[in-house]
Amino acid sequence: MSESKQTTDHDEIRRWVEERGGRPAHVKGTGGKDDAGLLRIEFPGYDDEDDSDVEPIEWDEFFHKFDESRLAFLYQEKKADGKPSTFNKFVRRS
Repeated sequence: MSESKQTTDHDEIRRWVEERGGRPAHVKGTGGKDDAGLLRIEFPGYDDEDDSDVEPIEWDEFFHKFDESRLAFLYQEKKADGKPSTFNKFVRRS
């Protein structure tokens, strides 16, 4: 069984995302002038959903919104079959 981990460490999040070919992103049309809005991790070529409303952003902008919103990153290193997982979601810090 694979288990999920939770972190707020920027280096750990960036390592996990980049090792899987992902990049920081946000949902277009959310937020405002200086607000990234809803955060996402985009995995080009992996998403089954229409991601036309998802737009890449820089890590600095991503982590500013991440910390400002008091989020934590919930993620999974490996799937049950041992292959790298791209499962992730943002949760409120406890």
